[in-house]
Parts: sequence; C-alpha cells; structure tokens
Amino acid sequence: MDFELSEEQQLLKDMVARFMQDRYGFETRGKYMKEPLGFDPAIWEAYAEQGLLALPFAEEDGGIGGGGVEVMIVMEQMGRALALEPWMSTAVIGASILRNGATDAQRQALAEEIIGGACKLAFAHSEGPARYDLAHVATKAETSGEGYSLTGDKTLVLWGGAADKLIVSARVSGGVRDEEGVALFLVDPSASGVSLQVYDTQDGLKAAEVKLEGVQGELLGDAPGKGMAVIRQAADEAIAALCAEAVGAMEKALELTVDYIKQREQFGRAIGSFQGLQFQASDMFVELELAKSMAMYASMCARDPDPVERSRACSAAKAQVGRSLKALGERSIQLHGGVGMTMEYSIGHYFKRLSIIDRMFGDVDHHLQKLDEAGGLAA
Repeated sequence: MDFELSEEQQLLKDMVARFMQDRYGFETRGKYMKEPLGFDPAIWEAYAEQGLLALPFAEEDGGIGGGGVEVMIVMEQMGRALALEPWMSTAVIGASILRNGATDAQRQALAEEIIGGACKLAFAHSEGPARYDLAHVATKAETSGEGYSLTGDKTLVLWGGAADKLIVSARVSGGVRDEEGVALFLVDPSASGVSLQVYDTQDGLKAAEVKLEGVQGELLGDAPGKGMAVIRQAADEAIAALCAEAVGAMEKALELTVDYIKQREQFGRAIGSFQGLQFQASDMFVELELAKSMAMYASMCARDPDPVERSRACSAAKAQVGRSLKALGERSIQLHGGVGMTMEYSIGHYFKRLSIIDRMFGDVDHHLQKLDEAGGLAA
C-alpha cells in the first residue's frame, strides 16, 4: 500500500497548511469562538474560494473529485489549527450522504450551494439512549400530503446552530433498533416545529439539541427505509476524517511539548535534558506514528464499496488512534505541568479536542468490540 502523496496531494497539503498558519493562531481562535456562530464566517467564505468545499464532490457536480486521502490531508491541517468551522459536517458527512443517498437533482442542487459557500449542513442523527448504536432511531416520519412529517428529539448535533440545512434520520417503519425502516430527510432549521438549543462543547465547538414536532421534511433519495447503509458509509468516512484530525492535533501537541521542555528550566538546566523526560517524548513520537499509519489506512479504505472491509479498517484505526491520542495527550499535559491545565495555554485545548474525538462515533472499547465481532482486522 503506497502511503506517498502525489504531487497534487502535496500541493493541497501545502496550500491548506499555509492558509491555516496565516488565518489561525491560538489567540485568533479564541476570538473566532466568540462569534455568534462559533466561527468566523469569513473563514468559511475563504474555504469556498480555496476550493475546499468543492473537494469531496464529483467533477460532474461542479466539484474537484477528491477522495479519502484528500479529506485526510485537509483534516490533518484542521487538527493542527483546532479549526472551528463545520467542514466535517458539510464536506465529509453531508457530502457522503448526498453522494450515496440523494437523487441526482438533490445532490446537484445542494452541491452547487455548498461549493459556493452558501449552504452548511449538520447531521441530526444521535439520540439520547442510542449510545454508539447507529441503528437506534426513534424519531418518526409519517406521510403527510406529498411529503413527510417528522417528530422526535436529536442530541449533540454538531454545528446544528450554524446549519442552513439539517439532514435528519427518522424511522418510517420497524422497531427502534431495526436496520431496515430508516430514511433521511432534509429539514430547514427555521421551519415551523423545529426548536434548537445551542450550546458550547468542551472542545470549543458548538452543538445543538434539536426537537422536531410535526416538521415537514424532504425525503432524500427515492427509497425510503433504506437509509442505514448510507448512514454507515457516512459514519465510516467521518471516522477516517476524525482519525486524520487527531493525527494533526497530536502532531502539534508533540511539537508544543518538545518546545516547552527545551525551554523550561529546573535545577539550572532545561528539563528536556533529563533522560526520563526524553523517554516520555520518544514514547509520544511512537504513539503519533502508530496513529498516523492507521489514519492513512482508514482514509484509503473510507470509500471501499465493501461495507464489511471498510468497517473493519475504520474500527481498527479508531481504536488505535483512540489509544494513541490518550497516551500522547496525557503525557503532553504531564510534561507541561500545571500550566498545561490552564485555559491560557494551548496544550490543554488540544487535549480537550483529542478527548472528544476519542468519543465521537464510538470510543476504543466500542470499536474493539466491533473488530472482535467481525473476527479481527483480517478475518
């Protein structure tokens, strides 16, 4: 398996890295967080100008036709910057759902808006009792005239307050945990019957609790009840993207930690000269490399048409990245000492984001269990 970037991919990496360095800094990020949407709209417009919103869409839809590796490249740089914008919910999860679950007309119309920066998407799928069970959908969709009426509650809808459209999962038939009977709908968050409670998350992003009471929704695609395959595909692509984001954040955390122990003095010398701390920094590097190789593997498998092999690869990556980010993150705080726990120093913010990534779309235990049930990575 070739892990070398092509010339075009390296150019993409360099472009996104320069953009993040120019537009993001720790203090600047703090200012962006205070914006009403939780990020600077000018950055989102710049994403459109740079072509980052066109990246995941096919050329026939006006996009660039990027794949899993290109998404990995962008997410790594966003992880390094602790970017706040809803790029993952729109250009990873949303684009995957449109690519695999929408009609041609729906996909092309929304792709045009997204690519131009006029539309942000949020995926309203998680429900309180579901834990990590993607098939747990209690929200109901009933036929109403020529459309559907949606009723139910969704929790932890990332960037829900900033979304121009919500993609909502709802059940048209079957029991709460049945694989069959789930459909996906487009919902206007300003529509009658939609209420959102927006709040800050621990890692500096924003999420929303969404309540739907008889809300009119537009069915995505033309096969109601077959939405779980689309959802599982989008979840695997999101896992691969999160692994890449974690690698970027881990890489930056390691750099910050090494710089700190080179400068911090104790007993008349830099603490980085102490062998015990050098061993810890070396262990952090090993964890980063383990995570990086698995994130690359997941990115290359994220669009595999075989759902079993794709799920195995993404679960293996999420489990290893989860282990590595915990080990690296904890050591980074330990080597910084008390200052690492303060809001005024950046390392704590990286650790917060890494801790949240660990729990998104399943934690280490969840994905190890999935791998065990599947017979391992190479069953």
